[in-house]
Formats: sequence, structure tokens, C-alpha cells
Amino acid sequence: MRDRGWWMMVALGGALTVVAGAFGAHALSGALAPRLMTAFETGVRYQAWHTLAMLGVLAWRASLPLPGQRLTLGLWLAGIGLFSGSLYALALSGVAMLGAITPLGGGLLIAGWLALAACVLRAPGPRPGERRGG
Repeated sequence: MRDRGWWMMVALGGALTVVAGAFGAHALSGALAPRLMTAFETGVRYQAWHTLAMLGVLAWRASLPLPGQRLTLGLWLAGIGLFSGSLYALALSGVAMLGAITPLGGGLLIAGWLALAACVLRAPGPRPGERRGG
């Protein structure tokens, strides 16, 4: 199977998203200050969206493998780790300094979207917005 490691990362990332969401909703609800709960929920939300985006890129890669797809996946994976991971750690520990890591993760998530755009522009076939045929 092509990209087995990436598929495993997405599958485990999806499972972790559900675990984190359930943990936040059941174990942390009422136990954290509202700003810390919001930080935790933001981490879950960004992890969920980017895990789904990774799933989409892997599905695209299965039919049309392009070099920029792996870069996109790698940037998103690192971004999830730093962005969501730092928000989880901040919420659970209350250590405000951990919030300094979050923008680095956000930058990686943005870089992943820009890498995806570059990959699409380099892909064979008509460019976005172009019409096929006459």
C-alpha cells in the first residue's frame, strides 16, 4: 500500500482527535478556567480539520501522486503537533509560556496550505478557473 505510514498517521490522528474531544467534553468541562477550556477546544478543532485535510490529500495522492503532496502532509503534521499540542499542554498545565509555541505551529499549518496551493498550480491539466476544451 502506497503511503502506509501517512495513512497510519491520519488514522491515529483521527482517533486522537476523538479522544481529545471526549476528554475535553467530559473530564475537563468545569475543571478548567474558561480561557483554558477554549484553548483546549481550539486545539481539538484545528487537529480535526487538518486531519481531514490530510485525508483528502492522501486520497488525491492515491490517484495522482505529486511531490508537493508529501511536503503539505509533513507541514500539517508538524503544525498539528506544535499548534494543537501546545494548546493541549497549555490548557492542562496552565503554563502560559507554552502559548509561545502555538504561533509556530500555526505558521506550519499555513505553510502547508500554501504548499498545497503550489502543488495544485504545478499539477498537470487545466489550472483552477480555466475552462476545458472549446
